Amino acid sequence: MRIALIGQAAFGEAVLQRLIENSEEVIAVFCPPDPPGVRGNPLRARAEQQGIPVFQRQRMRDPEVYSRFVGLRPELNVLAFVTDIIPQSILDLPRLGSIQYHPSLLPKHRGGSAINWAIIMGETRTGLTIFWPDKGIDTGPILLQKEVEILPDDTVGSLYFDKLFPLGVEALAQAIELVKVGKAPRIPQAEDQASYEGLCGEPQAIVDWSRPCREVHNLVRGTNPQPGATTWFRGKKLKIFDAEARPDAAGTPGEVAEIGPAGFTVAARSGAILVKRVQIEGSGKIKATDFAQTQNLKVGDALGQ
Repeated sequence: MRIALIGQAAFGEAVLQRLIENSEEVIAVFCPPDPPGVRGNPLRARAEQQGIPVFQRQRMRDPEVYSRFVGLRPELNVLAFVTDIIPQSILDLPRLGSIQYHPSLLPKHRGGSAINWAIIMGETRTGLTIFWPDKGIDTGPILLQKEVEILPDDTVGSLYFDKLFPLGVEALAQAIELVKVGKAPRIPQAEDQASYEGLCGEPQAIVDWSRPCREVHNLVRGTNPQPGATTWFRGKKLKIFDAEARPDAAGTPGEVAEIGPAGFTVAARSGAILVKRVQIEGSGKIKATDFAQTQNLKVGDALGQ
């Protein structure tokens, strides 16, 4: 079966490696151009190492991309970590269609920040979906799904790299086998259960210290490692990454209640947050203890706008 792989980053490379190990015929790889000044593209490097043609385009909607696909005659498109809009003409070109990975249990959490929002909303279960993409945003029929647990201290990083990344590689391999033997289902998504959230950027990651500490903790976890939960200290933007909920603590929301060997504690409603790692505007990420020392942080100092 002639497969065209569309993807990027480490996940795309891992999927390509799995397809090679499974002796699949990968006829081409499509990925975004390497960012200026950034060395090393794992997907491109792996494909070139295997002698697989690589096509790098900023926009999959460019007319020459479709011409390439027509000439390649793929039987199946595999979309592994795709952030660009793929034209319907390319999705429908292979005789077996296209399948795509999405890191949520569709129809829940459609959109490009599915992992972030599942954690921010305090959910304890999520998963991944392999589906047949159509002209909508993550709306196509479901081929298969895998469920995972969100632990109380999981971050976007741990949930993705420890669970949804490796499980996603296995799920795509399983889905390809089902397509090959003609047993891949097309289960319509239940629109009455659907949810869509936009991208989780800095405007969506601002800490409101008057909210319950569990919500603040979920926001920190759901924006780690990107974009970071944002607050302010002495007029400078301060991003919080690693933290721990302290529901038994008390204090005025936004005030530093304690400074200790593990970090510093900031009061919220119904508890407090032990801050462990931060990034002050203009600097790199550092331990909260180092921040407290270099910034002369004191109990009673206030965080927030």
